[in-house]
Amino acid sequence: MRGIAALVLAMAAAPGALPAEQGAVPAGQGAAPAPVGNEVALGDAAQRMTVPVSIGSAGPFQFIIDTGAERTVISRELASTLGLLQGRNVRLTAMTGTSNVGTVVIPSLTVSDIASQRIEAPALLSANLGASGMLGIDTLSGHSLSIDFDTNRMTVRPSTKRSRPSEATNGDIVVRAKSAFGQLIVTEAYYRSRRISIVIDTGAQVSMGNSALRERMRHELKLPQQITLTSVTGQSMLADYTQIERLDIGGVGFNNLPIAFADVAPFRKFGLTKVPALMLGMDALRLFRRVDVDFANREVRFAVPRNIHRDRF
Repeated sequence: MRGIAALVLAMAAAPGALPAEQGAVPAGQGAAPAPVGNEVALGDAAQRMTVPVSIGSAGPFQFIIDTGAERTVISRELASTLGLLQGRNVRLTAMTGTSNVGTVVIPSLTVSDIASQRIEAPALLSANLGASGMLGIDTLSGHSLSIDFDTNRMTVRPSTKRSRPSEATNGDIVVRAKSAFGQLIVTEAYYRSRRISIVIDTGAQVSMGNSALRERMRHELKLPQQITLTSVTGQSMLADYTQIERLDIGGVGFNNLPIAFADVAPFRKFGLTKVPALMLGMDALRLFRRVDVDFANREVRFAVPRNIHRDRF
């Protein structure tokens, strides 16, 4: 099996709370990048793909698509500019912990062919979001997301539930996933031929593994570097940043994958505290030419890079 070098954090809402977001590291390939000053903060918008979103009759505004978050989030600055009405205060559980945040009422939101009704969205500082807002699973449910890294574009379109799984064509990898609170969890992933669970998280920029995964990899992990992860709420936490030799997804190997280890809230929410699990973010996904996430059919399609040959297990 041929391998491809990789990079790739995430957070989501805990039960009864609204979602949050991620820390980030610069995109790259090969060996793990050295975080500047050991601080891993949300990357700027230039490092993150966005889609044009209209709010009411205003816009478009650039929003990040976050398949790891349950609910849509908007920046406080945009909410103020649009004069959106204040909503309730909610307990928001992020990667770094739980805090009280205010919401605003978005009367309607349109992206591509998706037109949502009234949304009560947490409002956070744009400097922490890295964009004007983030689209969560509440908006994407029943649709398909296509991420084309050749053209650096994201597309959202309606999807219809099929009676049978789609077939892999042109050397693509198609993996089935299960759904947990709307997020897709891929189980066709392996470390040392043993199955692990992976959450596809387009809002994340660095992979996050849980303690169960770390325990399984303990004999070959490189010496970790302690880093600080900063979430969209501005709160911070410590994580151990290291590198793993090999990870296989659908028959393609990721070599020298940088990963941060910490038992963050999403693992508890998805029921993934006792099984080895990984939140897979955009830096790893960028290694493919295209990634299609079909929520209606619970499928993920990976277009393998042109210079990589897929080998089966």
